[in-house]
Amino acid sequence: MKYLDGRADPVSVRWVDNQQHRWGSCTPESGTIRISTRLKGLPEWVINYVIIHELVHLLVPSHGPRFWALVEQYPKAERARGFLEGFSVAAQTAPEEC
Repeated sequence: MKYLDGRADPVSVRWVDNQQHRWGSCTPESGTIRISTRLKGLPEWVINYVIIHELVHLLVPSHGPRFWALVEQYPKAERARGFLEGFSVAAQTAPEEC
């Protein structure tokens, strides 16, 4: 990926239905990345942010300063985080259908 100079090379990236509280997850030991199907239909730049976030976990497993410095290489990182925060709040407060 152009934001990580090709350093993060996942074995697989796939959509999953079983993530109700996470946008994505990564297992650095196996190089696998899973992206929640809840993201389907959201803007591509938001999905790309989640993928980049998980790719960085292949390089830095924790959420420390080095991790965030790499994530911030994505130009829309802050905007995407704000979008996801707003999306989460809206989903939690949406009225139930009758």
